[in-house]
Amino acid sequence: MSSPMISNSTSDRSHRIKKKKKALSKIQQHAQEQEQRITKWRSQAQQQIYSSKLHQALARVNLSGTVPRRGKAVREAADRVLAVAAKGKTRWSRAILTNKLKLKFRKQKRHHQQRTVGPSRSKKARFAVLRLKGKTLPAVQRKVKVLARLVPGCRKEPLPVILTEVIDYIPALEMQVRAMAALADFLAGASSSAASASAFPPPS
Repeated sequence: MSSPMISNSTSDRSHRIKKKKKALSKIQQHAQEQEQRITKWRSQAQQQIYSSKLHQALARVNLSGTVPRRGKAVREAADRVLAVAAKGKTRWSRAILTNKLKLKFRKQKRHHQQRTVGPSRSKKARFAVLRLKGKTLPAVQRKVKVLARLVPGCRKEPLPVILTEVIDYIPALEMQVRAMAALADFLAGASSSAASASAFPPPS
């Protein structure tokens, strides 16, 4: 007969093996999902879809005529279309889609505070404290904080989450740059052809 100690060690070993296999399958599945996202952003079909929606969004921005800073409006429209293309499956896309609503509530709250509260304290001391805190942080932590600020929705997230979002966010930005460059070339060509047609009208 086998002793209970041997059977317990065998069951523990099999449990550990199952646990390792499960963790490995999760890692492989996550890697496959990341690869699919990167491939999606680099596909020509996705770029054409994004370019078409971006052109529509920019047309609405140009037609509004009430935007004080068009550069900011163009950037916000391009980011919004990019977040819609990501379908809200990533943290950065959800952060971009909800950012406009948050800014609206923040402005209303700030306006209400200015009306009810007296003059605020000087911000110089606060900035000095933040600078001192930044200097005491190690170099790696400072770089991680900077990276977290660059990716929407990752300011307070741990490093694994930030890296996961970066893997998806960078190819999306690369596709955005390609689409905007192609759109700019197309619009420049259309405007130059229109200018040449007006300068040299066809014979009647």
